[in-house]
Amino acid sequence: MLTNDPEINTIDNHAVNPHKWVSRYADYLYTYAAFRINDEDLARDLVQETFLAALERKEKFKGRGSEKTWLTAILKNKIVDVYRSRSMRLAKGVDATNSDDTDTDFFDHNDGHWKEQHRPAELGIEQADALENKEFQKILEACMKKLPALWFSVFSMKHIDDETTEMICSELKLTSSNFWVIIHRTKVNLRSCLQKNWI
Repeated sequence: MLTNDPEINTIDNHAVNPHKWVSRYADYLYTYAAFRINDEDLARDLVQETFLAALERKEKFKGRGSEKTWLTAILKNKIVDVYRSRSMRLAKGVDATNSDDTDTDFFDHNDGHWKEQHRPAELGIEQADALENKEFQKILEACMKKLPALWFSVFSMKHIDDETTEMICSELKLTSSNFWVIIHRTKVNLRSCLQKNWI
C-alpha cells in the first residue's frame, strides 16, 4: 500500500541483488552467449565470468538501466574479447582475403549489394514472423556453425548485434576491405547452405 511518505515509496534503482542473478538471468545470458560464439562450454564460462565481473563492480551500477541490461552489456564485452582473440589467432595463420575471388561476381562493386542475376531465391520465410520460425532458426544456426570463426564473429557483430563497421574493424583489427570481403563471403556461404537445407 502506498503512503505519502516519500522515503517508503522510493525504490532504490541503484541496488543490485547478486543472490538472484543466477535464477533470474543465467538462462537468458547463456542463450545470448551461445548463439553468438558457437561454443556451449565457453558460453557457460562467459556467463560465470560476467557474474564475477558484475560482483566486483556492483558499486558502479548506476541504475540507469535494469540489472539484466547491465549484465548483458558486461557479457557483450566479454564476447567481443572472444571475437578479438579468435581474430588475432586467425590473422597470424591465414589472411581472410587470401582465397580466390570467384565470389566477387555476385556483388555490385559500388554498393556491395547482390547483382540481379545472383540475387538469392526467396527462402519462404518472408512473412512477418519469419524469425520466430523454429525450424528456420535451427537451420540458420547450423549453417552459421559451419562458418570459419572470424566470419562467424564478423557476421554476428554486424547482423545480430548491429554493431557499426568501424567498431567491428577496430575491435577485430580488420581493414575495411577485409571486413567487406568477409561479409560478402559469409553471405555467399550462408546463401548456399540455406538454399541447400531450407528451400
